Amino acid sequence: MEKGYSHSRASEYRSKRNRRRLVLAAILLFIVGCITLITIMFSDSKPPVQTQELAKKTDSVAHDPSKVKANTDSKGKATLPKDETGVEDGAFVEKYLNQQMLGQKPDGANGKKVAYLSFDDGPSVTVTPQILDILKKQKVKATFFIVGKEANENEHTRSIVKRIVKEGHAVGNHTYSHNYKYLYPYRKVNTERVMQDIERNNQVLKSILGPSFSTRMVRFPGGHMTWERRDPQGMAALDKVLLQKDYHQVDWNVLNKDAEGKPKKAAALINQFIKSVKGREKAIILMHDTYGKEETAKALPQIIEYLKKQGYEFKIMK
Repeated sequence: MEKGYSHSRASEYRSKRNRRRLVLAAILLFIVGCITLITIMFSDSKPPVQTQELAKKTDSVAHDPSKVKANTDSKGKATLPKDETGVEDGAFVEKYLNQQMLGQKPDGANGKKVAYLSFDDGPSVTVTPQILDILKKQKVKATFFIVGKEANENEHTRSIVKRIVKEGHAVGNHTYSHNYKYLYPYRKVNTERVMQDIERNNQVLKSILGPSFSTRMVRFPGGHMTWERRDPQGMAALDKVLLQKDYHQVDWNVLNKDAEGKPKKAAALINQFIKSVKGREKAIILMHDTYGKEETAKALPQIIEYLKKQGYEFKIMK
């Protein structure tokens, strides 16, 4: 009887001990689970250092108008922009120049120096590639006012137009023919011919760059200001049509005179440019990349360096 009682007591003791162990294990598991859950929640609420740094940089870009918005890569991950150049609305440049030529203070005069490099009459297989190489090396973008006849000359010229766009430059319309006698017969502006030439050039550019390509930027051969003085009524009629079609014509207020007078060496072009750009807050700069303008290409690196030292930001026009 004593033996059976002792066995029963021992069994009861072991049972209570096991229950205590199970309760203790359950408590320990609960504590470990809580700690793990708190750790996960805390780590999710606090991003890694690299993520925080990217967030800070992206946030500073988004809140600073002088910086470009963050890009995304092929996986949709935020990345910081590299070598992006500002884009100016063509309507702004057009209005700025018009007000300036009327002797008014332009609405966009805000103390910020901006340079708009522009090249007319190309592309050429001799000079345009040189200019593109220089712009790439200098990490600067420009606006090319293209002549359709030159662009469509052969496969080489067509590939140059593609390169212009691929490397981030802007393309403007400089008419198809660039033929003064056809566009301005008897030194008068022929609205119908000019518009036909502009639209023909657009079709050439679309055939090279794709049907979705379009540009609102127009520059007249000889310049708007020249023909406005010679034929104010004719130019007023043309301006009305351009406005209806949402085109913006832009002249220039700075030039290196690479198309005026006798051919000039690079040093003379640089000197002319420095004289012309003096005092310009928004500098719309006219140069040429057609055949025979090798000296323009030679002068370009120093022109760009001068603008950088003077504190100019570079923008393209669209």
